[in-house]
Amino acid sequence: MARITYRSPDGTPTTLDVPEGNSVMRGAVVGGVEGIVGECGGGAMCATCHVYVDQGSPITLPAVSDIEDELLYTTACPRRENSRLSCQLPVTDAIDGLVVDVPERQV
Repeated sequence: MARITYRSPDGTPTTLDVPEGNSVMRGAVVGGVEGIVGECGGGAMCATCHVYVDQGSPITLPAVSDIEDELLYTTACPRRENSRLSCQLPVTDAIDGLVVDVPERQV
C-alpha cells in the first residue's frame, strides 16, 4: 500500500492509500479524484491521466517509455519536465508519499 497525494489545480490535496498492483491513475479513479479521466482504462492510449510529479519528491519513478513519451505531447495542458501519465506509474511501497498535481484539464 502506498499513500499518494493528488493536488487539484487549486492546490487542494486528496491523499489516498492505494494498494500495490494498481496504477497511480487507477487509485485516483477508484478514489474519486476529480481531473483524472483515464478514458482508455490505463492502456497508454489517451493521455487523459496526465499529472505533474512534485519535483521536490525524492521518489524514483520508472523511466518514461517511448509510448508514454509520445502521448505526453498530446496532453490538453502543456507538457512539462515533470509530466507523466499516471497509468504508467505502478503502485509499490517504493512510491509511498508520492505527490502529483492534477492539470487544469485533460480533454
